[in-house]
Amino acid sequence: MTTTHIEYLFDFGSPNSYLVTRVIPEIEASEPVIFDHIPVLLGGIFKATGNRSPADAFAGIAAKLAYEELELQRYCRRHGIADYRMNPHFPVNTLNLMRGAVAAQHLGVFPAYEETVNLAMWREGLKMDDPEVFVAALDAAGLPGIEIAAKCQDPAIKAELVANTERAVARGAFGAPTFFVGDEIFFGKDRLGDVIEAARP
Repeated sequence: MTTTHIEYLFDFGSPNSYLVTRVIPEIEASEPVIFDHIPVLLGGIFKATGNRSPADAFAGIAAKLAYEELELQRYCRRHGIADYRMNPHFPVNTLNLMRGAVAAQHLGVFPAYEETVNLAMWREGLKMDDPEVFVAALDAAGLPGIEIAAKCQDPAIKAELVANTERAVARGAFGAPTFFVGDEIFFGKDRLGDVIEAARP
C-alpha cells in the first residue's frame, strides 16, 4: 500500500500543536500515512500574515474563549489525553525551542526532543524560554542540552527555521498546526479527519 507523507507545520508554543502531536502516533498506526514534522516560528507567521493568537484576538469575547476551551477539553476526552494543562507562563517565547527542533533533526534526536519539549511545556508547565530551564529539561531526558543550545545560535540552523517559516507563509499558512497533503492546505487540530481523508490513496 502506498504511504502518503503529510507535512505537519508546528510550533511548541501552540497548545493545539501539542494536542495534534499526541494523536499522530495512533493515526500513523492505523492509516498509510507518515507525518513529516516541520518546525516553523509561529510568531513569524503571525507577523507576516497579520494574524494573532486566539487568546489575543478573542480577548474581549468571553463566550468565544469559553467555547474554545470547551472544544479543547472535548478533544482531550476524545483522544484520552488526561495530562494536558495550560502552561502558566503562556505565552512562551519559542524562538530557541524551534531552532532547537531544527538542530535536533540534524543531530538525529528529534523524536526525543519533541517529546521532551512538549511535555515540559504542556504537562509540566515549565518556563521553557529560560535558557537554564531549557537545557536542564533536555539534560534530564538524556539529550545533549548544551550542544543543542549551542546549535540554536548556528547561522545555518537559524536560516533553516526562517526558510521553513517563509515557505509556510508563501504556501498560505497563517497559524499552527497547519498540514499540507501535496499542495492542499488544512489548518487546526479539528481538521485532522479531513487531512487523513485527503491522504488516503
